[in-house]
Amino acid sequence: MKRPTNRATKPDDGRTRIFPPLPPAPGRRSFAESWWGNAWVEALEGPQRSATGRLARGRTYARAGNVGEITVTPGRVSARVRGSCRTPYRTSMDLPRLTDRDWDLLLDAAAGRAGHIAALLDHDMPTALADDAARAGVRLLPRQGELTPDCSCPDWGHPCKHAAAVYYQVARLLDEDPFVLLLLRGRGEHELMDELQRRNAARAAAEDITPTGTPPAAPRGVPAREAFAAARSGIPPVPAPPAPVEQPGKAARFADTDGPAPGVDPSALEFLVTDTAARAALLLHHALLPLPGAGRSDADLTRTGSGVDEDLVRLAAAAPPPHVLARLADSGGRTPEGLTRAVRAWHHGGAPALHVLDGTWEPDPRQIAAARDTIKQAWEGERPPALRTTRNRLTVIARDAQLRLAIDGRWYPYRKQHGTWWPAGPADPDPATALATLLTLLPDPEP
Repeated sequence: MKRPTNRATKPDDGRTRIFPPLPPAPGRRSFAESWWGNAWVEALEGPQRSATGRLARGRTYARAGNVGEITVTPGRVSARVRGSCRTPYRTSMDLPRLTDRDWDLLLDAAAGRAGHIAALLDHDMPTALADDAARAGVRLLPRQGELTPDCSCPDWGHPCKHAAAVYYQVARLLDEDPFVLLLLRGRGEHELMDELQRRNAARAAAEDITPTGTPPAAPRGVPAREAFAAARSGIPPVPAPPAPVEQPGKAARFADTDGPAPGVDPSALEFLVTDTAARAALLLHHALLPLPGAGRSDADLTRTGSGVDEDLVRLAAAAPPPHVLARLADSGGRTPEGLTRAVRAWHHGGAPALHVLDGTWEPDPRQIAAARDTIKQAWEGERPPALRTTRNRLTVIARDAQLRLAIDGRWYPYRKQHGTWWPAGPADPDPATALATLLTLLPDPEP
């Protein structure tokens, strides 16, 4: 809960607080904003909240700034209020103070919850304290009949509009500092804090001398609404995020340090640290984009990797030292040649290209028929390549050329080298373009 901006003066005894006049507040739909301020207004107006007659005129006086300096002492609030006469009226309103027994019950209720103690010691008053006090038999907020107004005006109303104006201004004070209510009920903030700290210390000492073998009582939790209220009032706003880095920093040179840990390969560790920095920079860049996915290329999205095998190939594609590459191949169950093929596929298209390299799938036959027809039309006037279909693959007969369809509808070119199909380039959504580009890389067929 925020601390007051319209601070009162506090004499040494802490039991008299003088607040300067509050500024006018025209046009406010709700006179109070905080829980304590609204609860105070409800206590005045009653459960039906019918601010009519003198109460309505008192509210208008308060909004117009007719209430002067306000003095709050135990059991009384007083002020001078400008009315129809030139001289302001002397106005006050009394309410019963809590008895010593009531204060003991209230402080016990406050000390019984860790959240209440923390809030009060931080000079905040949790709203749940009113409920805990009521369960202990103490009513913090006054009832309508407990208020005794007094005013120098000739109006015998109960209350008159001048006293009602002071009462409404107290609601605005409670918006900023609910400890005003405790002072009205009889005790100042300083003496309450001293007593609460004493009880808190006594409770802590009692827990320390708990007999051996008897576990102390489990602390009670803090209601979520108190935690969120404290967070909203005490924590500054989150600062703006930093700008994306141009490039990640260099890794530390672990190989130059003395005495590496047994079993740790310094060059491999340097490689992993460098890779981690590069990925962190990429993730930060994506996180700071104004809209999800804005500015990301297809290559960015396909190079992140999610599975263990994908991550292994991604690491191998970062050109690690030869012995690290050999370890990656061995740990991933791939031969050095197989890992090299996988790295080439990764460079051409990331994870989707890797999936096309390692597996086949059954596409819709109409999709394959449409691709064959597109290729035939592209070779109009010439003899089109003869194709053989195997699931998601179109192989050119008598030529070392092949197209592989990915799940996203793009076609990856492959060429056969020494009896093995190798990725030959990036994907293209047009199978005719992908095939024409691939065939230009191959020698002309023998006559």
